[in-house]
Amino acid sequence: MAKTGSLTLYEDASRRFMLLGWEEQEEGGVVQTNQYLIQSGDEVILLDPGGAHVFPRVLANVTEMTNIDNITHIFYSHQDPDVSSGITLWLSMAERATVHISGLWTRFLPHFGVFDQSRIAPIPDRGGVITLKNGQRLEIIPAHFLHSTGQHTLYDPISKILFSGDIGAAIFPPGKRYPVVERFDEHVRYMEGFHRRYMVSQEASSFWVNIVSSRDIEAIAPQHGAVIKGKDNVRKFFQWLGQLKSGVDLIEEWYGTKATLAVRK
Repeated sequence: MAKTGSLTLYEDASRRFMLLGWEEQEEGGVVQTNQYLIQSGDEVILLDPGGAHVFPRVLANVTEMTNIDNITHIFYSHQDPDVSSGITLWLSMAERATVHISGLWTRFLPHFGVFDQSRIAPIPDRGGVITLKNGQRLEIIPAHFLHSTGQHTLYDPISKILFSGDIGAAIFPPGKRYPVVERFDEHVRYMEGFHRRYMVSQEASSFWVNIVSSRDIEAIAPQHGAVIKGKDNVRKFFQWLGQLKSGVDLIEEWYGTKATLAVRK
């Protein structure tokens, strides 16, 4: 599968936060996904490495910059197939890795072919931390119902990047995709439809926004679309999302007013 190069979102002497490369060709009917890698010394953490469809490309991206044996943690924000259906491939390749996924979803893993769960670390509803060998911590922050019932985001206090899963996702029309948001106000058009339909409610969104906005965030890295960089863009995104009506707020829109009235009769 043809691929493009990875993009460095943050780098210092001890830490790298990478957006792994995209496919060169946009594929109709296949949702575009982002995969990320955090490197801390000789330790590597993968974030939502994706399904079997993108596994060859993601594996190539990873091995271009590190040894596969350096992967010690794999974080899954939720259970969707575009996020986690490649889990058996990653467990077989990254033999030292611990997989972090919501405890709500561990009993579903056998349906992905995962029967031995000795390397699975269920994430509690209230989140937790991933502690690295050097003692540094990555914070797991709950984001339930955004959109999954067991959803988590991950904050790296060194790079100040928040990996947000499906929150902040954008769906680009053919030929319009870009990796980093430059003009937030123009970018909203690519996020709005997805968030109106997939995020369960304004209440759920604003609750999460209130939690994460207390962190010092320089960038938001979603699983689809473009990275939202810069504190001003991050602030605009939180303000926009916290006020957005979505999901059950718009229930009559999804069913159609006439259909709803017919059911009531």
